[in-house]
Amino acid sequence: MAIDDIRKLVSNDETRQVELKKSTGELKDAMHSACAFLNTDGGWLIFGITPNSLKVVGQEVTENTRRELAQALAGLEPAVDVRVEYVDVPDRPGMQVIALGFDAWVWGKEPFTFHGRPYYREESTTQVMPRDMYDERLRASKPHLFAWERQPADGLKLEDLNQELIRGAVRLGVEMGRMSEMAFTEPVDKILKKWRLLDNGVPNNTAAMLFTNNTYDYPQFILRLARFRGIDKNEFIDNQRIEGNFFVLLDAGMSFFFKHLSLSGKIVGFKREEHLEIPSEALREALINALCHRQYEKYNLTIGIAIYDDRIEIENPGMFPPQITLSNIKEPHGSYPYNPLIAEVLYKTSYLESWGSGVKRIVDACRKQNVPDPEWSVRGGFVIVTFRRGTQTSNLTDDRKDDKEVIEKVTENTEKVIEKVIEKANILGERLTESKIKILQLVIENPQISKLVISKTIGISPNSVSRNIEAMRDKYIRRVGPDKGGFWEVII
Repeated sequence: MAIDDIRKLVSNDETRQVELKKSTGELKDAMHSACAFLNTDGGWLIFGITPNSLKVVGQEVTENTRRELAQALAGLEPAVDVRVEYVDVPDRPGMQVIALGFDAWVWGKEPFTFHGRPYYREESTTQVMPRDMYDERLRASKPHLFAWERQPADGLKLEDLNQELIRGAVRLGVEMGRMSEMAFTEPVDKILKKWRLLDNGVPNNTAAMLFTNNTYDYPQFILRLARFRGIDKNEFIDNQRIEGNFFVLLDAGMSFFFKHLSLSGKIVGFKREEHLEIPSEALREALINALCHRQYEKYNLTIGIAIYDDRIEIENPGMFPPQITLSNIKEPHGSYPYNPLIAEVLYKTSYLESWGSGVKRIVDACRKQNVPDPEWSVRGGFVIVTFRRGTQTSNLTDDRKDDKEVIEKVTENTEKVIEKVIEKANILGERLTESKIKILQLVIENPQISKLVISKTIGISPNSVSRNIEAMRDKYIRRVGPDKGGFWEVII
């Protein structure tokens, strides 16, 4: 490095990657910036420049100066190999500029500290790194030690996991060619070990998040659902909180979309195709991403779905990885899952794609249906994806424009159908239990509702739901289409 290189570096004053000091008399404060460079985009720490005038003055460099620099650099942890340049100053014999070059932080590496404190660079300012940023980087550097998803699930046993859900996930994985057909006959514990969800027979938090029947010890396994009147949060039309594992929350969220968003249809060939005003595949992908990539260690925060007159918001407790920003999120990018173990299981069971293609699929689905591109934002510790409700809502009938009237009509219709079913049961000499009536009410209001959501909503076990449905099947209720993608129909 020559003196002209120094002058070029300092010509734009201090920046995100340049810090200027008059001499090593400011060494302690300078090392905070050195740590910040290592934790951000790298940069140069230069001694021998007057910060205000940007004059290259240099300083006398002695053995003591070199020793003090070495001792200061030793305060950085983990240890780092720093490029140190000593550049002579023309016309100032015996004076040198000291330039220290620092490499940028790499995702997955341990964050740096100086004397036990981490720093990072915000524009041209050095700041103490926030605790959540430090924890996030520490977790990324040593996931086997710090990642929430890999920690043992407190008090959870293998028998607390839903065997039916695990087998269903395996079936999907095999059908999609992502798992071997041998998985059909493998014991559940062997499958979970292959997915790294068991450690010495104890399920970890990923196993709990995906398959547990017992969510009481996990307050973050809650999905907030709200339909607001207008464009703010002043008045609720519908307000729910659903508790459950990944599959319960996914089904509940999709059911909420189908309940409150308008449905339109057209004849294509000999078939009628129906579409939500926002493509269901885009909403589903966005909700899966939220459930997969959220920061589960923030146990006091939950995922939320808010439907307004003009938009839909899915808010997810978390943050973007450093490689993805609001400005480049729609551009092609790699995959940087916050919870790679959860993401891997969801990939193998076909619920998630890899290679960072989720955003593209969301955008493509919206454009295919002539819906505005979704928008991403970060607010108050949440990543929020917003879908704008467009002309479809303005073309609805007057009855559909007022959600309160719609809900009243749905309720009135539900009551009439239930009355007819009860009359039919009386003719057959049968009595419908309270649980059966509640199941019928839910099916009438949302034909695509899953057994898991029914279980959580009315407070009985999934097995009880199945028994009640089987007792009513082909007399009062029937399934139309496959288990995945079909719907329930009440027979009157």
